[in-house]
Amino acid sequence: MRGSLTLVVFLAMASISRGDELRPVALKSAVTEVQPLTGIVLWTTNPSVKTAPIQLEYSYFAYDQVVKEKDRYDWSAVEKLLDEVAGRKHQLVLRWHDTYVGKPTGVPAPVKALPGYRETTGNSEKKRTGFPDWSHPGWQKFVPEFFTRFAEKYDGDRRLAYLEVGFGLWAEYHIYDGPMELGKTFPSKEFQREFAIHMGREFRQTPWMISVDAAGDHAPFAKDKKLLALPFGLFDDSFNHAKHQKENEPNWDRLGRDRWKTAPAGGEFSFFEKKDQKEALSLKGPHGIRFEEQAAKFHATFIIGDAQPGYQKPERIREAGMACGYHFRVTGFRVSAARSEVTVTNSGVAPIYFDAFPAVNGIRSKTSLKGLLPGGARVFEVAVGGDSPTLTIECDRLVKGQRIGFDAELP
Repeated sequence: MRGSLTLVVFLAMASISRGDELRPVALKSAVTEVQPLTGIVLWTTNPSVKTAPIQLEYSYFAYDQVVKEKDRYDWSAVEKLLDEVAGRKHQLVLRWHDTYVGKPTGVPAPVKALPGYRETTGNSEKKRTGFPDWSHPGWQKFVPEFFTRFAEKYDGDRRLAYLEVGFGLWAEYHIYDGPMELGKTFPSKEFQREFAIHMGREFRQTPWMISVDAAGDHAPFAKDKKLLALPFGLFDDSFNHAKHQKENEPNWDRLGRDRWKTAPAGGEFSFFEKKDQKEALSLKGPHGIRFEEQAAKFHATFIIGDAQPGYQKPERIREAGMACGYHFRVTGFRVSAARSEVTVTNSGVAPIYFDAFPAVNGIRSKTSLKGLLPGGARVFEVAVGGDSPTLTIECDRLVKGQRIGFDAELP
């Protein structure tokens, strides 16, 4: 009797084992479109945002667009834009600024009305430009408080892809033309340091980025190990100009050349020469370097190229966009009756900076593709199998209508 019982248990276990044996699954798929959260970026005001092969749109915002009265934050303009962008199945790259060539400052009226607050007006690029009063404690108090409020409302919002912040002209961490004075027209190094630490503390889900020009001596980053350890990404708004290797690339080095492994790298095509825009996506680029080569070298996730629909056909913009960011390939897919095993590699130039999960029949792996570096591979276990498994990549940071694709050629 005991021997018969043992035999029954053995046969049952053998049956379960055979049922759990993984078998290869044929899979064919190809990435044919720019992937979400990557690619060539157009301004939200560009008429081509409705038809161009893009996933991201860009906009500036000034603080006084949100705060018009003391202690009152009106996010309606931000909400409207985010909804419009998401309605086009895109996400927003947003930059807050307080200084813009040819315009008054973006400092809210309640701050300007504080006793002792005195702004500077000076010529910048031959245009009368307003510069905030960085000596005033009221303005110094407002800026970090603003980003606390912004983080409370929008950190993790799927409509917002990346956040760019900074000071000086266009928030690009410089005043190369105009009255530059630390602690007056530009924040002191001490304030810059505390601001960066504050940003690292407030933003836990949305990647935030600063200009590579923050590597200069007017900023504290390059010589401060604590600041360099913060999770900020980098943007370079003169990405492909003639002297980029000599003038811009050292800034990338000073701020950490491996920063792209954990935070996004992006920027904008240069405006130094007319051909920087006109030939940005030409076969050899404006200065002998093809865009795809530059994107790979700096591990770019996105580049603002608002003028490109006027110079290039959609096919070329799509091709360039697909050369940015992550690009997933499934190199193994095996299933049993109860589980699946998926092997994914990244053939792109950068990782994805948000959680994304291989899923079988809608059931996700417990581990994420986030941070999978180019050339790297991960094996994912999924607690479901079956005779007709369907593989997808799911990400809660996408807006309606977006989909992460993958290449696969499994017999």
